[in-house]
Amino acid sequence: MAAVTRVPARVARGGIAGVAGAGLSALAQFVLVVIVTRAFTAAEAGGFFAVTAVVLMAAGIAKLDAGNGLVYFIARAETYGYRGISGYIRAALVPCAVMACVASVVLYPHVGMVAAVLPVMVLGDVLLAATRGFGSMRATVLLDGVLLPAAQLVLVAGVAVAGAAEWLPVAWGLPYVPVLVLAAAGLRGRVPRSPYLPGTGRDLWRHTAPRSLAGAIQAVFQRVDVVIVAVLAGPAQAAVYTAATRFKVVGQLANQGLAQAAQARLVAALADGEPARARELYQTTTAWLVLLTWPVWLAYAALAPWLLRLFGPSYASAAPVALVLAGTMMVATACGMVDVVLTAAGHTGASLLNLLAAVACTLALDLALIPAYGALGAVAGWSGGVLVKNLLPLWQLHRRYGLRPFGRHTLAAVRLRTWAAA
Repeated sequence: MAAVTRVPARVARGGIAGVAGAGLSALAQFVLVVIVTRAFTAAEAGGFFAVTAVVLMAAGIAKLDAGNGLVYFIARAETYGYRGISGYIRAALVPCAVMACVASVVLYPHVGMVAAVLPVMVLGDVLLAATRGFGSMRATVLLDGVLLPAAQLVLVAGVAVAGAAEWLPVAWGLPYVPVLVLAAAGLRGRVPRSPYLPGTGRDLWRHTAPRSLAGAIQAVFQRVDVVIVAVLAGPAQAAVYTAATRFKVVGQLANQGLAQAAQARLVAALADGEPARARELYQTTTAWLVLLTWPVWLAYAALAPWLLRLFGPSYASAAPVALVLAGTMMVATACGMVDVVLTAAGHTGASLLNLLAAVACTLALDLALIPAYGALGAVAGWSGGVLVKNLLPLWQLHRRYGLRPFGRHTLAAVRLRTWAAA
């Protein structure tokens, strides 16, 4: 119990809030997919899923991982009153805005009007990351976890009722506009007015540059499988694959929710030379991740043949895809937020190499298996990449710092009420 009570209260509360927001977002995304697959043909649904995957990949690339860079510098700046932070925020926003505008122009002929939302998506994400650097999860949970998915669900449902498949991407993209406006308004009151400090932009991008490429690769890694399935096996198989793997967002968002709450504290602990505190945060969040997500994966594996029928009778055949997904995500969550810890320790180059290895594994398996096995081949490729992405940094953290996802803090973290009340 003592180990748990040493976890900062803000991390505990932020982690719970982050996971709650992730759960709401995952549920909304699941219902959205059910609506689309029920209201439109598999080909129309697959086309929509492929378009949104391309837009999200482009946004992930254009973000340049500037948000995580801001979290790193804002968290460290607390010791000197956040002086010069406004300069870091401007230095992060300008390159991202330029990249997003270029991507929007390039993609417009291929994805249509939804491309215009790209700059809005990117800038909103960077501003939300800046609020987390100040140790607050409220804006991220309310805007990204509640407002955005709820608004997407309502608008997409309206398009489904109208039967206008061509408007699905626009309905999905419009809710990013209020997220940007509200994120900017929320951050404005947190950033102290201070003169621009020379070298802030150089410092920010010296740290962030390796992660910019890694962030781009991560964005591709998360969604390229949908696009490859659509190209190699057709949009109908892309719809089947998206439906069967929709539950993977549960693990991704739960991990993201905990990571967002703990990232700033991890950076501070490792920067202050306190590996014991970093170990406690890592093992505690891993225990929570397993406790929160393993029941979901076990239930999904057992109920997949029936759950997949929610998307339509033809989707029940994708049960083997669900089984591979569930097993892979159980292994991944047992590793904890290994990449977050690795980058918080400053090893952005190693993180980049790990991601490159994961993407190479995924692409190789996808190209070899999708033409013959369709959605099942795609999930096998994704599974291989996920295992590489988690096991490599797990080994690196153990070798360099002796960090393990489970240890003496794990049993204490299981006492949920104690941590929640801390």
